[in-house]
Amino acid sequence: MSLTEDVLSRLPGDVLGGLRQADRILASLREGNAAVPPMVIQKTQQPLGVVDWDVVISGGTLGILIGCALVLKGARVALIERSILRGREQEWNISRKELQVFLELNLLTDAELEQAIATEYNPARVSFFGGAEVWVTDVLNIGIDPVYLLEVLKQRFIASGGKLFENTPFTEAVVHPDGVMVNNQFKTRLLIDAMGHLSPIMQQARQGQKPDALCLVVGTCAQGFPENHTGDLLLSFTPIQNQCQYFWEAFPARDGRTTYLFTYMDANPQHLGLEALFEDYLRLMGEYQSVELSQLIFKRALFGFFPSYRHPLKTPWSRILAVGDSSGSQSPLSFGGFGAMVRHLRRLTLGIHEALQTDQLSAKAIPFLRNATRWRSLSAGLTVSSANALLQPYQPSLAVTWLFQRTMSVDINQKSDPNQINQLLSAVFQQMQQLGEPVLKPFLQDVVQFPALTQTLIKTALTHPALVAKVIPQVGLGNLLDWMVHYGNLGTYSVLFWLSQMLEPWKENLPSIPKYYWNRWTEGWKYGSGNDYSD
Repeated sequence: MSLTEDVLSRLPGDVLGGLRQADRILASLREGNAAVPPMVIQKTQQPLGVVDWDVVISGGTLGILIGCALVLKGARVALIERSILRGREQEWNISRKELQVFLELNLLTDAELEQAIATEYNPARVSFFGGAEVWVTDVLNIGIDPVYLLEVLKQRFIASGGKLFENTPFTEAVVHPDGVMVNNQFKTRLLIDAMGHLSPIMQQARQGQKPDALCLVVGTCAQGFPENHTGDLLLSFTPIQNQCQYFWEAFPARDGRTTYLFTYMDANPQHLGLEALFEDYLRLMGEYQSVELSQLIFKRALFGFFPSYRHPLKTPWSRILAVGDSSGSQSPLSFGGFGAMVRHLRRLTLGIHEALQTDQLSAKAIPFLRNATRWRSLSAGLTVSSANALLQPYQPSLAVTWLFQRTMSVDINQKSDPNQINQLLSAVFQQMQQLGEPVLKPFLQDVVQFPALTQTLIKTALTHPALVAKVIPQVGLGNLLDWMVHYGNLGTYSVLFWLSQMLEPWKENLPSIPKYYWNRWTEGWKYGSGNDYSD
């Protein structure tokens, strides 16, 4: 019996069976032979007529966040969830500053927000094999209780007029010129897909496209560790093995300590799967946490894979908006999920609310946009003829992270120095530490800004030219040239956002529809340049 079989067999439920089912889905995705995506979206030119809802949201676990926010703005919202809407037992880790959006949107009171915090710790460590340790405070150091949070939002959503339909899986939708019929039951102006990266809507839109990269993660929450009130944000203590660089995270939890092992890779089917990664996780756990495996009492097991795509999903239909992991707009360095949704919650809430008010829900261009050629040239990568694209715009701050992901992964047949990734990351983080928290902390929260990135690149290149030179053959010249375009756009968006702030007073005199598009552009520049970050 393997270590994985031994440990998982002690947990309630068929955890091992769930792990192997996830591996089968992963293998199918890698092979590119997944079943033909179901045609869940149809189009018709026949008008729908009177609708019952402004918004129908499919996927309740994270959809409840935006659903509750929209209801509080006065929208008629229905939320459909395939099972019972309830949070998982494992905490969601986030930074305290990011939680302010729950207060800004009146989703929680101060008292409720404090009660939602299950754990809090400081400091957190970043360390790589053979390098120095870097310690930071107030980064992903808050553990949110998903059960409590979702229950509070659920009750507020219902009390504010939202309608929750549990045990109601999404099955189909027909897009009409003036609305969407969902499940042959719900007539709505807009359908929001919050069903995650395996959403059937996303699968149909991508038509079997293989992901450009994958992040595999396994972990547990267990008791029996030596007392430790610190955390690990990004740590490695082994060289490359199995054509993977292994990274670890660890956080204090209410009922023990949560530890994760994750690794980045492309979609080559020869890469290891989740069960093999779980076996290495258990094999290395003792060395990582200075504990005998036999001393641990395992409470939960966690595992999953997160596909990433170089380009956010552009749905080919009007009146359908993908959010969160469904949209494919999360960073290839992060796991998306709760943190990514919270980061964009205010932007999406205000944008969707304004789109409903101005009826900018279709993909047709309006006369204002036909005459706005100069804005098209400024907002590179932004499809301004689509309201959906404006709500999920191109973000160079995310696009540049693809090169970082590439430097942290290894092709299946690539011959590399086993310590190359550790040496490079150790050098980069030491330079960022020397540059100070304004450079280091945003990056650890998956926010890339042009000035900080430029300083880090120059400083690393000057102090470690040999290490930087090794990156070029590893990532490939084509990828490097592609990255330079996004890097240039990051600088351009920084300038555009700065200019837009100077023009804010002028915006107030615009009619409602041009103001809607101006707001979406400025938000795109703000988030696309990383200027949404505040410490």
